[in-house]
Amino acid sequence: MGATPANEQIASPRRAPSQQRSRERVERMLAAASALIAEQGSDAMRMGEVAERAGVSIGSLYQFFPDKRAIVWALAERYTAESQACISAALKDISDAEGLKRAFSELVDIYYGLFLAEPVMRDIWSGTQADKALRQLELADSRANAEFLIAVLKRLRPDADPVALDTTAFLVWQMGEAAMRLAISVERQEGDRLVAAYKRMALRELLAE
Repeated sequence: MGATPANEQIASPRRAPSQQRSRERVERMLAAASALIAEQGSDAMRMGEVAERAGVSIGSLYQFFPDKRAIVWALAERYTAESQACISAALKDISDAEGLKRAFSELVDIYYGLFLAEPVMRDIWSGTQADKALRQLELADSRANAEFLIAVLKRLRPDADPVALDTTAFLVWQMGEAAMRLAISVERQEGDRLVAAYKRMALRELLAE
């Protein structure tokens, strides 16, 4: 049941640039917004600050991003697309249990590392809990990522109930989101233990006969 990519499944609240010059301007806007969010959080960020740092007029900013939420949405879409590409590449050639263990563990470590290193991603992630549309984007992302995992599981466990595999894969990704939120909200040493525990629990379920 092939999943539609998350950024195609839910309409974005911003206007996409069609010309190269406009795309470059939008890139500057998003880079400026990302820097401001890293410095002060999305709640404190102001549209005027974004325009000033990007070197564009406020009217030009509003042309592509009608409000602050549209900027956050664009950044969320970007991180979603990047994570899906990474997960797809890591899982596409897996053909045995050891390969799945290694690839899954590496993906979790990469994801954890990104959220430890990127305050922008943490800010956007926390914002998804209060924004219903962003939450739907996150759920669509989890479903798309689960599809990559389902393809591996069907190769490893061809006789398993496909509905059960779908449920397991989707739940594993959603549990991963919750585990990461918990891990980055506590001291690093405890967070590392929580992530390691999640990997063990998830792999036991994924590889269960």
